Amino acid sequence: MPTWTPSDLKTERTLRKSIRADLTAWATLALAPRGQTPAAHHRLIIAELERLADARTDRLMLLLPPGSAKSTYASLVFPPWWLARHPKSSIIATSHTASLARHFGRGVRGLIEQHAPRLGYTIDPASHAAHRFATTTGAEYYATGVRGPITGRRADLILIDDPVKSQAEADSPSARDQLWAWFRSDLVTRLKPGGRILLVMTRWHPDDLGGRILEGSDPWRVLRLPALAEPDDPLGREPGAPLWPEWEDATAIARKRTLLDERTFAALFQQDPRPRIGRLFHPARIMILEDAQTTTAVRAWDLAASAEARGKDPDFTVGLKLARDAAGAYIVLDIIRFRGGPHEVEQAILATAAADGVAVAIGLPQDPGQAGRSQIRYFTSRLAGFRVIASPETGSKETRAMPAASQVNAGNMALRRAPWNRTFLEELQDFPNGAKDDQVDALSRAMSLLTDAPAPARRANLPLLSR
Repeated sequence: MPTWTPSDLKTERTLRKSIRADLTAWATLALAPRGQTPAAHHRLIIAELERLADARTDRLMLLLPPGSAKSTYASLVFPPWWLARHPKSSIIATSHTASLARHFGRGVRGLIEQHAPRLGYTIDPASHAAHRFATTTGAEYYATGVRGPITGRRADLILIDDPVKSQAEADSPSARDQLWAWFRSDLVTRLKPGGRILLVMTRWHPDDLGGRILEGSDPWRVLRLPALAEPDDPLGREPGAPLWPEWEDATAIARKRTLLDERTFAALFQQDPRPRIGRLFHPARIMILEDAQTTTAVRAWDLAASAEARGKDPDFTVGLKLARDAAGAYIVLDIIRFRGGPHEVEQAILATAAADGVAVAIGLPQDPGQAGRSQIRYFTSRLAGFRVIASPETGSKETRAMPAASQVNAGNMALRRAPWNRTFLEELQDFPNGAKDDQVDALSRAMSLLTDAPAPARRANLPLLSR
């Protein structure tokens, strides 16, 4: 044991008091063995983390590019300091995989053990796991992967670091939906009264976890720091200045930019995930309406007959209802989109027709050959009393979509506000490069039907037909 002089004891007491009160002092001490000191953007991160710890905010989102050391400060340095300030609290720390969460957990445990006398607590001797431990003051730390087991646990602080693993995961609507459901139903419900949430991430997609939170009504404090400064930069940088010039200058960032498409660079490095613009549709020109007064309407279907199954990503059956208003604008009134077998598809078409009423024409695709003709005869008989229009698909998907794209790009199409708006606009954005095009196909058919439709007064007594 070292011999402490009165001067040494006084210095040590001052240091202990300092690091428990000041996160910058603690970060400087904790990272000194690594040769790291807080840069300008790290000090801004630290200030926001202190606000969270002091309950001046209870929801904090840190959006920074890869390589900015955001996880070092938020997931490694911050938890030991939080537990010094809140000695009986509980932390649930999550990341996109259990292995990454455990990596952070080992780092947190190591810092606590290394600096226990200065922090004022240490690991309970009965706690042996790196990712799950208690402290001698009664606090708890638990690290797990996204959608990992958290039942029965409660938290004063929920820390989410990099919840998205890859671009493929970010581009998957089902993966985004699963993450959102887990966040809302499993994770947030674990929060104690007065608890706080910290989300640390790099943006990947307009509809990623950060994007959905920002679209909601729950107020969050957000620190967004792009790799290259933009106007009104939180750090006061000149536009184009790099975030961490000591680590990566503007030239190095520019070299990375040449390897990426602009959509990826804007998302990962600028924290501004822009919709991917396809070659045909420019959905930013589509208006969203609360309600609409329309005349002629049609319901066009794009059919699939495969139910969702583990490991498979079948197409959707889509029924899109399109109408025109008195000024001649096209308005998408409703979209039904689901996966199901032949029976579910048939029942959905019949139920939707009944809900729409006989004034709404029904458009169905006709497969080639006798089987296609038989299917249309069957549907026509089942839809007695409705105007059924069937036709084969001709030409490429892009060719069929051009009339609809022309109306969209001219600003002559709108949507009735509804939950399906987001997935429909995303599909337009990605077409023809996206994973799915069922809604585009249904829109193309609806445009064709509506363009050819006779005036409403004449349509009431028209017979069922197939063309």
